Amino acid sequence: MEMPKLQDQHRKLHVLAGSWLGEETLYPSPWDSNGGHALGKFNARIDLDGFFVITDYVEERGGQVTYRGHGVYGWDGGQNCYLSYWFDSMGGGYAEPARGRWEGNVLTFESRNPMGYSRYRYQFETDVYYIFRIEMSQDGVKWAPFMEGNYFRQP
Repeated sequence: MEMPKLQDQHRKLHVLAGSWLGEETLYPSPWDSNGGHALGKFNARIDLDGFFVITDYVEERGGQVTYRGHGVYGWDGGQNCYLSYWFDSMGGGYAEPARGRWEGNVLTFESRNPMGYSRYRYQFETDVYYIFRIEMSQDGVKWAPFMEGNYFRQP
């Protein structure tokens, strides 16, 4: 059996690698009725021979850590889509991975969970700046913003 080879689809995810810092806007939601602002920090690395990107995330509000997450991003050639696995300090994790695609400079993942639908959008403006948005929906048709962040690559 021939071992899998790194493909361009895997390499395209490597843009996520690095340390990122950003200001975030959290919109009112069932988890936070007031919304507000936060500081987000992503540290992502290329791992497992380049097939995956592993991300650790920390959100701070008022100087206190309020949320942590751990993500694994990869390419599934059999399903012809990107996959995102997410686990967090709220005890959350997908029952199955979010599935995604690239369109130009935008990587979008979507998932369905017991609370409805979620959309995660990474819009890469430059090599050192991206906009990240999360949207939620009860029916998969009408979407509402959950959070938005502007992240800059750190040296």
